[in-house]
Amino acid sequence: MKKKNLVIAVITVLMMTAGCTAQGKNETTSAATAGTEVSGAETAGETETGEPDQAQSEKESVITGIISDIKSFMFVITDKEGHEYVLSFDQGKEPKGFSSVKDGDRVTVTYTGELDETEAFTGTVISVEK
Repeated sequence: MKKKNLVIAVITVLMMTAGCTAQGKNETTSAATAGTEVSGAETAGETETGEPDQAQSEKESVITGIISDIKSFMFVITDKEGHEYVLSFDQGKEPKGFSSVKDGDRVTVTYTGELDETEAFTGTVISVEK
């Protein structure tokens, strides 16, 4: 009788331990899933810093005009109506084709974000082509 009670007690303890372990795994899985959701925001238009990633979250647009005031981090495009737009990019991350253009060239710029004559450009310049 004592052996039977001892076996039942051991089995009960093992079952409780297994249940607690499984419950702990669910919590770990939930935490891992929550982490995945946060990093999943990256594909939904956020970078690791939590700021919007313009290239992924906005559609591409195109503007054609004369390029001028070329610097290592920005340039100016003047469209056919004479409106000037300042486009900037991270220094060292030149847009595709940027190195082959010079002041006065007629170019087509592909970008994301919004262009405004009076507001700073916060989008991403993807390419500059003659």
